[in-house]
Amino acid sequence: MEDDKITVRLDNETLSVPAGTTYAEIVRDWRSDKGYPALLVLADGRLRELHKKAERSCTVVPLTADDHVGMDTYKRSLCLLFLRAVHDVLDDHAGKQMRAKKADGQPDDLPRTPADQKEAPADHTGENADSDGAQLHIVLQFTNSNGYFFTLNRGNNTESTLPVDDTLAARVRKRMRELVDEKLPIRKHSVSTTDAREFFRKTGMLDKEQLFRYRIGSHVNLYSLGDYQDYFYGYMVADTSYLKYFDVAAYRQGIVLVIPDAKDYTHVRPFHAYEKIFDIQTKSEKWGETLGISSVADLNNYVRDGRIGHDLLVAEALQESNVAAIAEKIREQKNIKFVMIAGPSSSGKTTFSRRLSIQLSAHGVMPHPISLDNFYRDRNDCPRDENGEYDYECLEALDVPLIQKTLRDLIDGKDVAMPRFNFITGKPEYRGDHMKLGENDILVIEGIHGLNDRLIGSLPRECVYRIYISALTTLNIDEHNHISTTDGRLIRRMVRDYMTRGTNAQETIQRWPSVRAGEMKYIFPNQENADCVFNSALIYELSVLKVYAEPLLFQVPENSPEFLEAKRLLKFLSYFVGIPADGVPANSILREFIGGSCFDVY
Repeated sequence: MEDDKITVRLDNETLSVPAGTTYAEIVRDWRSDKGYPALLVLADGRLRELHKKAERSCTVVPLTADDHVGMDTYKRSLCLLFLRAVHDVLDDHAGKQMRAKKADGQPDDLPRTPADQKEAPADHTGENADSDGAQLHIVLQFTNSNGYFFTLNRGNNTESTLPVDDTLAARVRKRMRELVDEKLPIRKHSVSTTDAREFFRKTGMLDKEQLFRYRIGSHVNLYSLGDYQDYFYGYMVADTSYLKYFDVAAYRQGIVLVIPDAKDYTHVRPFHAYEKIFDIQTKSEKWGETLGISSVADLNNYVRDGRIGHDLLVAEALQESNVAAIAEKIREQKNIKFVMIAGPSSSGKTTFSRRLSIQLSAHGVMPHPISLDNFYRDRNDCPRDENGEYDYECLEALDVPLIQKTLRDLIDGKDVAMPRFNFITGKPEYRGDHMKLGENDILVIEGIHGLNDRLIGSLPRECVYRIYISALTTLNIDEHNHISTTDGRLIRRMVRDYMTRGTNAQETIQRWPSVRAGEMKYIFPNQENADCVFNSALIYELSVLKVYAEPLLFQVPENSPEFLEAKRLLKFLSYFVGIPADGVPANSILREFIGGSCFDVY
């Protein structure tokens, strides 16, 4: 019965509430130590949106923007708000369509399903038409810095990009704030997969229509904000009043939804693009469009039709041509003696350095690959972090004076003894390795601090060429759901660590936040110091990694803190049609993670 009482444990308080009380009501007055409201809850360990009802006694743990799951929910909900606002600003028919909806008796709190639209006026959902009949097509291209970069088009023709300026960005921002003030509920409802496909076909969201071609489930959950309706990968906040912190900016040929800081979501920094990263992302995006693979659905279609083998080799050839182009640039600059390679975890730095060395050799240069890991200080001298643990990620963990002296001596033509770090004893060792650079010799140095100016100190800048490498995934799930480059790297690392170190997925997920914290502190701030950027992401790789990662993720215990993340990644991988690794070349960067590399990468 609705009037039956249940017991809810919230923090140290026990509440008695009627069965059927929403979680939003239960946590309405709750605030975190920072004053943040709950965006979702864990009810007896199960993730629940706030509009859901508590039907039985349970323990409720509120999740805020301070939690990874909560912040992802905030960003996802912000995208829905942004899309609705763009349609309100640019769709001339919005007012007419909303009035038509009320006129034919469609309740405001029941968004139109595909079946409803067959005999009804065009709904203000999905991608709408302008006065000339061309649909407004909004595409999330990729993330850069603290923003989501969207392009606006009329129809599905990417050449018909709408101009974006500061005035349009200001109008969208204003409309978003109006919608926040209106406290509009975000509704969730289930429709059949067949009806969802028809709906997305009619509204011009063809990536979604094709994506659900591969969905095994018979139903799809759609979210609606007023009369705007869409599909999103993951949970949402209860209403627009939770979405107070954001910005909107015009940039190049698109519009950017600016996301608040992860450490303090009430703080929104102005958008400053990583321009070198942006250029590579744009190049990769256009290459994907040329190949005909811009979304997961496109990739799945290629797998289904047996065409992926050819495009797998094309993707590998493109990467090799990019490596060769970098080698040519280095050869042309006669003074370069040191190539510094840096990037976040699981970027494929080791394989890239080996492939670059081969290309340099083909260009008449003699490369000598070394790792900065060999210059670790004695473990007893390693700095400790705020928790008293050894901080192996910080620059001070390396013997920087020794690095600088070694590089200086090599420039001066001296014969130098090279250290090797013993990770078992935690001490540097000298095993008789020596190096002396000849006229055509170049040192290829790989390590997370390779782009840090403090590493090279007073070395002549013209002697150093710096390369930033990362897996900059530009493939999207669909028009409005992007694939996080972080997720791609986490899955790479999970598969590699299991194969090479016997580390299970639970342990990899557990360690990932500390890995990310080190990247945010030591790697990303220096990425624009690079002379060039290399994208190690392969457009087909997640279809291969799926086969390896899924069994590992299913092993994560349901009662562990890492289970929610494992479940999310399993859902993410379910969008892909898996392919065997047989056709992956032995020199592929992907082989560094799945095994079978022709290089010594472990």
